[in-house]
Amino acid sequence: MRNRLAVVLSLAAALAALPVVAQTLYKLIDKDGKVTYVDTPPKNFDGKVIPVEIDTKRNSATIATPGTPQAARAFDERAAAAEQANVRLKAAQERLETARKDLAFARENPQENEVERMGNAGGGTRPIPTPAYEKRLASLEAAVKSAEEEVKQAQRAR
Repeated sequence: MRNRLAVVLSLAAALAALPVVAQTLYKLIDKDGKVTYVDTPPKNFDGKVIPVEIDTKRNSATIATPGTPQAARAFDERAAAAEQANVRLKAAQERLETARKDLAFARENPQENEVERMGNAGGGTRPIPTPAYEKRLASLEAAVKSAEEEVKQAQRAR
């Protein structure tokens, strides 16, 4: 019984004395430039072998425990970001509505200098938009498209 205990204790002491070994990956680059990652280096590889040391503690994240100042701050930051995103979305939606109304009004109510009349005075005339009017409509349509894109971006940010 004492022999077993001595063996177990000496084995434990030997294991505790071993240094902690970092994880190593190997990046293999063959002659065609293809990259492969493996955990053991190949014996007969006809390319470049690059050892890549991995620090397992480097990429660890700490999670805020509920009730701590960090958790409260994180919650407040998320709430503020959500509120800001909602404000941006509402403003973008208002700009889109205004742009659509401006475009509809311009289409339904062209100004006198934006339309020329063609045809006979006695036989009826038809309105022909001027290049300036078409340019104004194109600008208003571009404003609507820009506002629609702004709304989409604001919705994605939420």
